Amino acid sequence: MTAPRARPPRLGIRANLAQFLLLVGVNALVGGMVGQERTVVPLLAADVFRLDRFRAALGFIVVFGVAKAVTNLAAGALSDRFGRKPVLVAGWLVGLPVPLLVIWAPSWGWVVAANALLGVNQGLTWSTTVIMKIDLAGPRRRGLAMGLNEAAGYGAVALTALATGVVAERAGLRPGPFLLGLAYAAVGLGLSGFLVRETRPHAALEAATEAPTRSVDRPSPGAIVVATSFREPALSSCSQAGMVNNLNDGLAWGLFPLLHAAGGLSVGAVGALAAIYPAVWGLGQLLTGTLSDRLGRKRMIAGGMWVQAAAIGLIAAGSGFPAWAAGSLLLGAGTAMVYPTLLAAVADVAHPTWRASAVGVYRLWRDAGYAVGALVAGVLADALGPTAAVWAVAVLTGASGLVVAVRMYETDPAARADATLPRERR
Repeated sequence: MTAPRARPPRLGIRANLAQFLLLVGVNALVGGMVGQERTVVPLLAADVFRLDRFRAALGFIVVFGVAKAVTNLAAGALSDRFGRKPVLVAGWLVGLPVPLLVIWAPSWGWVVAANALLGVNQGLTWSTTVIMKIDLAGPRRRGLAMGLNEAAGYGAVALTALATGVVAERAGLRPGPFLLGLAYAAVGLGLSGFLVRETRPHAALEAATEAPTRSVDRPSPGAIVVATSFREPALSSCSQAGMVNNLNDGLAWGLFPLLHAAGGLSVGAVGALAAIYPAVWGLGQLLTGTLSDRLGRKRMIAGGMWVQAAAIGLIAAGSGFPAWAAGSLLLGAGTAMVYPTLLAAVADVAHPTWRASAVGVYRLWRDAGYAVGALVAGVLADALGPTAAVWAVAVLTGASGLVVAVRMYETDPAARADATLPRERR
């Protein structure tokens, strides 16, 4: 008796709804792995390990950012060569020890080592869930696909940051908050190993049927790095905007909790503020991803960077929970405009045969922003004070939006076509 033949791949979210939703759930677990640290680890640095300098306290974010950035680059290339699923499973295996290392850490070095592993975990798992959803969705709903993916991930960041703040206020900074992360890793590994299916055949189908007029000559790895980083106007604009965006996230992760605690807020209030920003970011992407499919990518990215700049300035100028909450809400809205749109723009430009590699390069630059942000914020905060560091990042973010407005072209084919139609035909 012969085995049943596998169904041929089809493109579209609806055609792949079960797998698409499964990957949305897996990415929520990926986001939860970061969320377990957003409130608690900066407070561990100050209250348990007695680090009295911002540069030392933010060092774990530098290590996380470098590890994640480099792993993103490797994940894209490995996904193109060996398939998406093996990379996803490997990422969860790397993530399993992270909560245990933080729970048992006798010194700050253990926490830093845990964040190196967390960066590898995020680079492998988040990169592949992004690539797999792009594969499944095809070219017509990339913005929606990325909005759903990032909404799940950062919604989980927010909920976990809030939950760990509550647990830490009632039961202490360790071990309770990190038991959530241990559960996330175990469930994510099980789902990825047994239920997730390989999506590389969908990318091959798109290359054959949806993009036959685009060059199919695969560039060399070096050429992909150079094009995505510097040479290709849209890809390089996305790379710099992504780096500045995550520079802001590194600031919010490492410096804001210390700033808020120094302002007299309780651990629970610090956790609430840590949750507002990724919550708005996560939920907002359900709208902004779809909007970028209709309005185009460029205006969403430039506008989102300028909204972020205004939000960071508000946080620098304000004091107390209401002002900081308003700034966090606005920062989440600006990030929601940018985050899924950047990924969709990269997917618009890169051919399906080398798209995963281009996404990996973009995510290399984007997540290098964590390291750059932690270094910049730490050095400036030690030299000039935390408020001056926040103002400097606000100015840098505004400049990044200007680069997008001047250098980037519109990448969405539908938006470009609409722009060429006479007004009466739109």
